[in-house]
Amino acid sequence: MTEPIELTLHNDLRLDPKPHNGLLTYNPVIELFAGAVGSRTLQIWRSNGQAVTKSSQRGERDTVEALRWKADGQFLAMPVCEAGKSRITCIGWARNNAGKRQNLASESSTVSWEDIISRDLFPSSRKTAVDLPRELTFLEVESALPKLSPLPASGGSGDDSFVFTTRASLEFLFQPFAPRDSDNVDVMIVGTDDGQIHVSIYNSFVIGTFKYALPQPLGKNVTLQLCHHASHPDSSTHMLVFKPSGEVKTTTTYLVPIDLTFVHSSPENLSLLASKTTTLQKLLRYVKQVQIHMIHEWQSTRELPTRFLNSINETLRETGNYGEMGIGQALYHTVVTGHTFPEVREWLVDQLAERGHKRWDKAVLSGLHSLRSLVHENFLPALERVGIILSRLFGIARFHESKEEPGFTSAQITRVMDIVSCLMLVGNKILLIVMEELDLFQSFSIWLRHEIDTLAAPSAVEELSEKDATMEHGKVLAYIQQYMAASPLRYHLSNVPGESSDRSRQQAEAGSSLLELLSKQLNKLDTKQPDEDAFAQVEFLCGYLDGKASAIFEGIAEAEKRSVRFGQPTAIELDSSIVKFDVIMSAISNTNTPQAPTYTALITESDERSVYIFRTTTSVLNGISGSVTTEVSCMVLGEGKVLDLKFLYDDNLLVLWAQRGQPLRIIRIPHKSNDLGYRPYYSGDKVTPHVLSNDQITSAFMNVVVPCEPNFIPAQMEVREASSERGKVPVKVCLLGNDMQTYKVFSLPEDLFKQLTT
Repeated sequence: MTEPIELTLHNDLRLDPKPHNGLLTYNPVIELFAGAVGSRTLQIWRSNGQAVTKSSQRGERDTVEALRWKADGQFLAMPVCEAGKSRITCIGWARNNAGKRQNLASESSTVSWEDIISRDLFPSSRKTAVDLPRELTFLEVESALPKLSPLPASGGSGDDSFVFTTRASLEFLFQPFAPRDSDNVDVMIVGTDDGQIHVSIYNSFVIGTFKYALPQPLGKNVTLQLCHHASHPDSSTHMLVFKPSGEVKTTTTYLVPIDLTFVHSSPENLSLLASKTTTLQKLLRYVKQVQIHMIHEWQSTRELPTRFLNSINETLRETGNYGEMGIGQALYHTVVTGHTFPEVREWLVDQLAERGHKRWDKAVLSGLHSLRSLVHENFLPALERVGIILSRLFGIARFHESKEEPGFTSAQITRVMDIVSCLMLVGNKILLIVMEELDLFQSFSIWLRHEIDTLAAPSAVEELSEKDATMEHGKVLAYIQQYMAASPLRYHLSNVPGESSDRSRQQAEAGSSLLELLSKQLNKLDTKQPDEDAFAQVEFLCGYLDGKASAIFEGIAEAEKRSVRFGQPTAIELDSSIVKFDVIMSAISNTNTPQAPTYTALITESDERSVYIFRTTTSVLNGISGSVTTEVSCMVLGEGKVLDLKFLYDDNLLVLWAQRGQPLRIIRIPHKSNDLGYRPYYSGDKVTPHVLSNDQITSAFMNVVVPCEPNFIPAQMEVREASSERGKVPVKVCLLGNDMQTYKVFSLPEDLFKQLTT
């Protein structure tokens, strides 16, 4: 008999408040926990209970439905659904090995030009052979560029208002591509209760949405929803687990292979393509926020001065003594002649005065300085990065056009590059205007304050006249004529009417070069000719860029979507409702018949002692799943109750087992062993169980004692593999009590860990 080993208590937490719907998950790499606090709030905290972050959804009807950490622990998926619409039922996140892994040139995270040149020119100094084409393919040019600057915390709009406001978030979002990851494809599969299956790769690149229906007669009048997902790094075929929609309890589950053949047959640059397109998507979101900030800052420079100017213009019109003369002409008259009209004098001294001038000066200067920084530090650098990525995509398109369609063409990329060139031109034009307006306004502001002081204190004329000699009256007049009433920035930073945008878009779509159309409009504006086109407006160009880029993203997704197929389903039918289950997928490769065995372990409501293990073997050839065979083993674990079960690694099924008057135990079942007596299974077959006594359980299977209070009853178990990515972390077993507040984390002893992984 094997003496039981006791688990080590690692953390004992009291969760307050309770996790919503038991949504609680442990980070697979570091000591972090994530849970739903209430229906709309996510909280992440450390093992000592200290809160790290707390995020709430703004929509009153939004609810957190599922949580899932990525395997590297860097991302947390948190689908939020709006009440009344579809509800998230499952999140699957997996990493696949794509193509043949090449060890050459994959040791470092980035490759520099200096490395390539030195290896090429001085071959005797090379420690290992170098695949120069591969290194050039994955060369990171963007790493040589200055880092993007964070955006102001206020002034943004939409869901991305605060995404780009810190250096930490920018570094996280725009991580350089690592060539060592070039053979990996991260896949996320999300299921909803309306039967939709959403597939995306590399964290944010959407492949498409699918609707699976069972073939007849198996699927007659049955609507399914995804409830689990399993995969193996070496298999591009994943396994989806469905149950009938709308049923809280079910006696039947369906295992359906999903073949991601684009992963199996992916060219070497799939990871590069996905990395660049996802980075491009994030850059476009960044550019959109910069555009919003730019318009906001420009409007802030105009709002207060416009109110002041409108007030005096209204006064001048009401007097009827000056015809159509406005404040611009009146101030011009004052600068040239030294004479001030009575109404203007009253406005300057009594209404505007020193306080109003300070507010005017601060509004314009702060707004223009912020606008200058946004263009120089955010807008133009982001567009430079967009241009570099587009050049990489252009190369990929040219490479594939003679072989296979990657979902976009070089002509499409050229069109987008044309729009980026226009934005670069407009950005530099804005920068020049802002610099000139700053210079002219400062001279105007000094003169305006001098004029207010002169009119308010006639006795100090002699002293003030000395200042008058230093005034740059030419710049004052230029500001009054060109900027005060209406800044030239309005041709670039105004909100574009819909009809103007539609008309300009139609002209651009007619085949003319957008850059030529923009140049013509700029020439007209420089010569004071009227022009109502929107080519020079940042809002129009950014919207046009988003539309053209979205067409490219959709084309790539559509090309990959055509490479997704569903295989032969397997129905598992039992006499009682399934209450707990887990699924793991393996991969067996040989030269004849590669296979993808899937193991499904479950317990039922009416028989809490029995553990069912189904072994479903799928043949896979060239990424396409074929015939499916299923076997089953059923064990009755003596006098006790199975509370939960989870797979660990490739050959361990951990069963949480409770006996009356005995401590909790975790039993390890080697589910791959043929000694478990697997028998062929066909849908609807009666399963004959193999009854084990308590003594047989403790002697046949390795088991460990879970030290806890007698009144602690676990409601759910989570198992985490050992990790060494950020320090040594042992295998963890996490138990949430049935009070939904007691949370215990245990670590397996190191000697047991070695046994489990051998």
